[in-house]
Amino acid sequence: MTKKDSHDAYIAAAPAQFRAMLAQLRAQLSRALPDAEEVIKYDMPGFQIEDTIIAGYAAFSKQCGLYVDPGAISAHADEIASLKLKATKTGVTFSVSKPITDELVEKLAKSSRSKKGF
Repeated sequence: MTKKDSHDAYIAAAPAQFRAMLAQLRAQLSRALPDAEEVIKYDMPGFQIEDTIIAGYAAFSKQCGLYVDPGAISAHADEIASLKLKATKTGVTFSVSKPITDELVEKLAKSSRSKKGF
């Protein structure tokens, strides 16, 4: 994908099968982090408080990712595993066939915010 300067442009340029999922993820993060500012950093859409990225997301050719504080991932590792999603130290990947739930998005966003001291 080419460089985008807004969440809308990023989602519009994402693979077609992920656009609705990314729009839903953006809305969920916006609700979970109401005082966060939408930003584009490192060519990824994210949500920032002061100068700290609380959560970010990305689309790839076969999956999407939600990126949060490592402590948020470890705090919710059992739930991530129960949904059969793959997790790295800082992210959870998901797809149309294995979506991330709104509840998990909210938990991860709020946990990431807390771990980052906000």
